[in-house]
Amino acid sequence: MTLIHSIISWATIKRMNQIELFEKYPMDVQQEQLFNLVQTAKNTEWGSKFGYSSISSMQKFSERVPINTYSGFIPYIDRIRMGEQNILWPSDIKWFAKSSGTTANKSKYIPVSKESLEDCHFRGGKDIIVLYTTNFPGESLFTGKALAIGGSQQINKYKNELYYGDLSAVLMENLPLWVRLLKIPDKKIALMEEWEQKIELMAQATVNENVTNISGVPSWTLVLIKRILEIAGKKSLHDVWPNLELFVHGGVSFTPYREQFNSILDKTKMNYLETYNASEGFFAIQDLPDTDSMLLMLDYGVYYEFVPTEELGSEFPKALTLDEVELEKNYAIVISTNGGLWRYMIGDTVKFTSKHPFRIKITGRTKHFINAFGEELIIDNAEVAIKNACQRTGAEVREYTAAPIYMNEKRNGGHQWIFEFTKMPDNLEHFVEILDTTLKSVNSDYEAKRYKNISLAYPTVEIARENLFYDWLKERGRLGGQNKVPRLANNRDFIDRLLEMNKM
Repeated sequence: MTLIHSIISWATIKRMNQIELFEKYPMDVQQEQLFNLVQTAKNTEWGSKFGYSSISSMQKFSERVPINTYSGFIPYIDRIRMGEQNILWPSDIKWFAKSSGTTANKSKYIPVSKESLEDCHFRGGKDIIVLYTTNFPGESLFTGKALAIGGSQQINKYKNELYYGDLSAVLMENLPLWVRLLKIPDKKIALMEEWEQKIELMAQATVNENVTNISGVPSWTLVLIKRILEIAGKKSLHDVWPNLELFVHGGVSFTPYREQFNSILDKTKMNYLETYNASEGFFAIQDLPDTDSMLLMLDYGVYYEFVPTEELGSEFPKALTLDEVELEKNYAIVISTNGGLWRYMIGDTVKFTSKHPFRIKITGRTKHFINAFGEELIIDNAEVAIKNACQRTGAEVREYTAAPIYMNEKRNGGHQWIFEFTKMPDNLEHFVEILDTTLKSVNSDYEAKRYKNISLAYPTVEIARENLFYDWLKERGRLGGQNKVPRLANNRDFIDRLLEMNKM
């Protein structure tokens, strides 16, 4: 292992010098990224339409190219899926990352170029190792296997040698052989579509392996871990995998799951690292231990802009460049990428916790919030409040969601929450009181609307039966992978069905 350690150390030092460069000169690096993207794509159909050949500044780019959502790209992507090339990006597009989509429950097909594979997704994977080994030097991470809990769709073929599948499937099909040899389980199991059978086979295939690191969405990782513990007859996962040291997570906030992980792991041996990786690109990595912020990776062939959330309802929202953002303010993230997405609003909201270097925290989704009464409640507010309520009442929350209760002639409006607890609070009334009080402290709009219950009543809480959210996802055909419970909704589309199922 000395040779491997030497190679990793050399690569880490080299890459850390590059990371330090974009930390020191962020706008220079971002400008370079934009000009490289524009010049590369100037002769594409999109580049010709918007005059990329004469774009000489970030301002001209933003003036010429409108901000788009996925719906604005559908006509172009459909043509690429039918085999046309040089539409959005000059290199041939052969792969599409299929996302379940969080808008209108429709699938999205994100073009994946060879540049976005190599310079964005795979580079992000390498930088996880670089940043982790910088903080935790040693070679034990490479003495065993990496357990990847990915998506649930095999690669499917279009005509003309074009393919689509979950991002994890696309990445797996393109990984170098030496990386595949380090990962478990094998591809046949990892990409099974029937999730319940897949969990069983993954558990059986990995329980006797030497696993040193895990990557996946926290909720589905917990499902697998609990099955492995059942098979092994153990209470701690470190009794099964004594060399386990790292969990790389993303997709949802880790806050509600941390205590559940600590209860089935030896927390003195375990490290956690958050990533921001989506079908559209790899954007950020937690670079410091014991923080909930991630370093925005500025040299992955992605140019970033940020729209203040208060601008989202306007016809022509103003996007800010990186040097114009403010700390602790919510922004919708806009990306232009080496996969041919241009000024694409990905649907996530973030806030900056640092500008030297630029670190972000995901605060929610542009579509997942509650603002029925002007309270502007976002997921980040909810996570802070739930964490505080759990700590002070000894509770553990497995899943939750919330939605508005609309006002009528007999009642004020309010918020209705459904919590599935793995450990009930010692006093539910106290839990709800802390939840409400904390929301007031972190959200002035919520506090104003809650004043004397005039426009927003005291929150109501429903206790979910065991596995309610799992059964709801199963009913919708959304088990596994990147499928997640919607934390907040500005309507009752989700919660009414959950309440109905809770009575069954």
